[in-house]
Amino acid sequence: MASIVDKIKEIEAEMARTQKNKATSFHLGTLKAKLAKLRKELITPQGGSGGGGGVGFDVAKTGVARIGFVGFPSVGKSTLMSKLTGTFSAVAAYEFTTLTTVPGVLQYKGAKIQILDLPDVLKPLTDKKIIETELEGFGIRLNKQPPNIYFKKKEKGGINMTNTVPLTNLDLDQVKAVLSEYRIHNADVNFKCDATVDDLIDVIEGRIYIPAIYVLNKIDQISIEELDLIYKIPHAVPISAHHEWNFDELLDKMWEYLNLIRIYTKPKGQLPDYSAPVVLRQNQRTVEDFCNSIHKGIVKQFKYALVWGSSAKHQPQKVGLNHTLNDEDVVQLVKQ
Repeated sequence: MASIVDKIKEIEAEMARTQKNKATSFHLGTLKAKLAKLRKELITPQGGSGGGGGVGFDVAKTGVARIGFVGFPSVGKSTLMSKLTGTFSAVAAYEFTTLTTVPGVLQYKGAKIQILDLPDVLKPLTDKKIIETELEGFGIRLNKQPPNIYFKKKEKGGINMTNTVPLTNLDLDQVKAVLSEYRIHNADVNFKCDATVDDLIDVIEGRIYIPAIYVLNKIDQISIEELDLIYKIPHAVPISAHHEWNFDELLDKMWEYLNLIRIYTKPKGQLPDYSAPVVLRQNQRTVEDFCNSIHKGIVKQFKYALVWGSSAKHQPQKVGLNHTLNDEDVVQLVKQ
């Protein structure tokens, strides 16, 4: 019986042989769905005595966000982590492999951010494009927005497909073919973008879309002209981990990509506490989110809040739970 890897190779070979045109789009769409299922099966740990599956990294989460370092051996990941967090992992000036996930905590702008030095699961490679391809194979999408597709399985009624924009890459038959590979025969699918087969598969699979920064280390070993070229690479920050060069730009960029804001608390009759901000995500920053991040029971006792800062129309502004906060706002809660 062919292994999963063999089946993947067979499908990839068939896709490479198949010309891309309107007549073959249905067939290619089905092959892509089969390929996505096999790749997921390959990396999903299997239960029972059969064992198998990939190795997981069970690290208790701390802080308000997580950042993982992924890269080739000997590029300075462990050195960078030890300089940023003070956490030591096996570091040497020769090729090595970090064998376990090493967690550390970075304190930045009053927030605790967990840094993970992930094991080098890849053999030495030649460029960042191969890393991107490897991560794509694990269902991770870097610096991309999720496709605007509404998808919901249902008990009966068949496949109901609608779209609010013209579709140039998909039709109903192709959508049905992809869904049938997942044994989905009843679902509502609404396309709000000109999606591709890959976009549809991403939504079905629940793929992960995350921001990424390319940290280009060892700039102490290159010329000024080469450094100028590096600065033209999107999402990249050049540094020297050994000399701690350009850490300020790296930390600012990390904070920007994490999409976090700081909210300061102000007890009644006291000055704001600027030492320990409540850290919220940009897409979850209402007064209600602020209350819940402190304690889930606060909302039940909430009467109103006083807000100072850029989100307030006047200083202070009396607001309710739905008010949207901005970075470095000050909030005083008034209970019933």
